[in-house]
Amino acid sequence: MAAIMCAMALWAQEPVATEQKVSSGSLEFFPEFKSQIIESRNVTVWLPDGYTIGEPCDVLYMHDGQMLFDAAVTWNKQEWQVDEVMGRLIAEEKIRRCIVVGVDNTKNRLNDYFPTMCYRKVPADKRQEVNTAAYKGDEYLRFLVEEVKPFIDRRYKPLTSREHTFVMGSSMGGLISLYALCNYPEVFGGAVCMSTHLSMNFYNPTFDNEAWATGFREFVKEKLPAPNSALLYMDRGTVELDGSYGPYQDLMDSMITGLGWDKDHFMSLVFEGHKHMETFWAERLDVPFMFLLKK
Repeated sequence: MAAIMCAMALWAQEPVATEQKVSSGSLEFFPEFKSQIIESRNVTVWLPDGYTIGEPCDVLYMHDGQMLFDAAVTWNKQEWQVDEVMGRLIAEEKIRRCIVVGVDNTKNRLNDYFPTMCYRKVPADKRQEVNTAAYKGDEYLRFLVEEVKPFIDRRYKPLTSREHTFVMGSSMGGLISLYALCNYPEVFGGAVCMSTHLSMNFYNPTFDNEAWATGFREFVKEKLPAPNSALLYMDRGTVELDGSYGPYQDLMDSMITGLGWDKDHFMSLVFEGHKHMETFWAERLDVPFMFLLKK
């Protein structure tokens, strides 16, 4: 009975007006989306122009939802330009129509996006001073899969199979997106990981980032879905923080291709001169959108 009441409370949530503006499509805003698993947070849903409930759309779940649509309301006055890029590609009939579900981060962003179970691949002496109980990546993904996705499926009635369900993020959001593909291959048919924080360098003297970066890579090697059974896109820039990712991305690329993933299912790109900023993710956003949703 408690589970039924919880589900009814989630499904009863209704959108409210948002100060965010978009240049194509429309937004539905669900402030403080209720959760029985993790801290509540805002959820914003972008719908393509002319969308009607029940239309057979794909669904893309994106982290850092407050940064996706309108630079006027973001902390750094930058945005991913999701509505501009996806709206244009849909209008040009280059990609399938898609709903975008933007899930806001919170002050606990690092812990929420941390791939929890990779600690099992880290030597005990390298994690003894780290409070792994603080890492909430597993809870965050349960929130997406068990609470947000059922709500989206019930409200909008899109395509619900894994072949039409994707997850996407940058930096730590890239880590948790790859982690999602590993842990929920039956839910997500593809992941986009931009400027992925594979170095796991948090400038903490008690945190051995090399051991944890290796541990995450070993976790992915063990848990990644069967070769070519999903879509995986990764990229990085070459300047400042993104420039430090090169060696880690190269090792990840070699591992994934060594498992048998081909270029139709795994893409890893380098963008010269790009920094670790929304402006640059927006500039190349059409590439992963085309990779996931190309007709």
